[in-house]
Amino acid sequence: MRYTILCYHNEEITSSWSEEEDAEVIECLKAVNRKWAKNFEPIVRLMPTTAATTLRKTENIVTDGPFAETKEQLLGFYVLNVESYELAVQIAREMAEANPGGAYELRPIALYYPNGVAIEDAPTP
Repeated sequence: MRYTILCYHNEEITSSWSEEEDAEVIECLKAVNRKWAKNFEPIVRLMPTTAATTLRKTENIVTDGPFAETKEQLLGFYVLNVESYELAVQIAREMAEANPGGAYELRPIALYYPNGVAIEDAPTP
């Protein structure tokens, strides 16, 4: 079963970390990554929201920045391939312990080929 763990945090806080503080958090996360390496597929760290562009579907316009109405921004995500929902929750808990603040959203995912044929249905927790 595949899940994604979406990593949220207040970008003002994470952007204010020194290089040493950021490296310390990354090292803690790498320890979790090494432990669960066989379950990880892509791991993505997003660039700052200042580099984002948004297409508003209702207005069909493109604007700079995400302009999210949230206090926390999506900073990156992990794709997991695990045997159970419980294992996905355990991995997310360990990641949360390794990274102070923010939130981790665990969501089942389905994969699709570009021609629209589903190759795996999303599991239900």
